[in-house]
Amino acid sequence: MRRVNTTDLEARLSKLSPLQYAVTQEGQTERAFTGAYWNNHADGTYRCVVCNSPLFDAGTKFESGTGWPSFYDVIENGRVATKEDRSFGMRRIEATCANCGAHLGHVFEDGPRPTGLRYCMNSASLDFEPKSEKAAAG
Repeated sequence: MRRVNTTDLEARLSKLSPLQYAVTQEGQTERAFTGAYWNNHADGTYRCVVCNSPLFDAGTKFESGTGWPSFYDVIENGRVATKEDRSFGMRRIEATCANCGAHLGHVFEDGPRPTGLRYCMNSASLDFEPKSEKAAAG
């Protein structure tokens, strides 16, 4: 369910790079180990690149070895929506931004405790806000 109004969404989409658009709007996947955040270890918040909704806290990010930023939990229930994805002859769970519907990546059940989940996200679908900027803004 999208909560962003259409005019605002169109303005936001026009500011995306071609890769960000392909990932968030067409459900494509960036190549492993190429995204800006797969190896980011800074403290902060990962937000939806389309609508700026907070999705993941850096404290839940872990090294999955996949080449994509991976998290074991969302920042708050209801921020990330999931649905079954049967594309490419596979059965996966797609993760989307609950606010604007942007494709984020997929969720797998091979993550660490406490959830056992791995939110395998595309860097192109995320924007990172370092903790120092959060403190200054708050």
